[in-house]
Amino acid sequence: MNTLLVTGSSGLIGSEVVAHFAGLGWRVVGADNNMRADFFGPQGDTRWNQRRLTERFPTFAHTELDVRDRAGVTKLVADTRPHLIVHTAAQPSHDLAATRPFDDFDVNAGGTLNLLEATRLHTPEAVFVHLSTNKVYGDRPNSIRLTELPTRWEYADPAFADGIPESFPIDQSKHSLFGASKVAADVMVQEYGRYFGLRTCCLRGGCLTGPNHSGVELHGFLSYLVRCNLEGRTYKIFGYQGKQVRDNIHSHDVVRFIEAFWRNPRAGEVYNLGGGRANSCSILEAFDRIAAVSGKRMQYEYVDKNREGDHICYISDLRKMRADYPEWGITKSLDDIFREIHASWRERAK
Repeated sequence: MNTLLVTGSSGLIGSEVVAHFAGLGWRVVGADNNMRADFFGPQGDTRWNQRRLTERFPTFAHTELDVRDRAGVTKLVADTRPHLIVHTAAQPSHDLAATRPFDDFDVNAGGTLNLLEATRLHTPEAVFVHLSTNKVYGDRPNSIRLTELPTRWEYADPAFADGIPESFPIDQSKHSLFGASKVAADVMVQEYGRYFGLRTCCLRGGCLTGPNHSGVELHGFLSYLVRCNLEGRTYKIFGYQGKQVRDNIHSHDVVRFIEAFWRNPRAGEVYNLGGGRANSCSILEAFDRIAAVSGKRMQYEYVDKNREGDHICYISDLRKMRADYPEWGITKSLDDIFREIHASWRERAK
């Protein structure tokens, strides 16, 4: 039986990874300490997801572990000797990183290094998948010439008609402290592949989303937006007239790519992971989409200041992923995503 180790196993992507590979008959070990509740308060709590996984999947075992605990991480990897490691644990917020910089860097960069070195020492043949972020590009995407449309910003430069490629520069730009810590982790994952020959990849995620997301204002754009609509809360738009664009990918399609990489791994690879142009929308467009699903108008207010290092328009170029893994593609549309997130929040509200 194959063994999978997932960090951040109670989060959105971690829990989807658990469910997918447990469904394939794998032994799955999840490491999580619910630090999302520490970062974001009760609304960020993921214990409900941990309980769901434990009750549903008999081959899943939860381990209470902080990825900053070097000795604990090393022991877990040595004891389990996984065939596949999926590292999703992170501090994921721009704004929070500025107020807790040591926690941010120690979790994102230090935790990743702990896991990489444990892998090199105890199971170097394992496949290592790291959930990175498009924020490694900093605010450099904002230098692309844009066109303002009635409900969104759009690339005016035809070179980016398919979105941002993996060759796009990551330095000499403002990243936010969160983006900087994720750059450190991203480059280290690449280096363990290129220098030591480990089979690693960085998935530079756009908006990764889905029904099992515990979205909050500081992280989890679509999930939080849908929750605000459902509960009649006021959603705050931070700058760019609400026309800022993100491409959204369902957690199911994220995990399908992880499986594809597991089956045909490479060393030190990088992929931009998002929904692509077809799954892109602005905040204003998202308001209309959720209103069409819920029948409720969105309540919002505008704050005339964007978040530091935030992207005006970001769409992932998926051509490299599709070329290297032609069996993979987007299966969940934007409409699917909105319907599933809405249904999930309604179910949790019961």
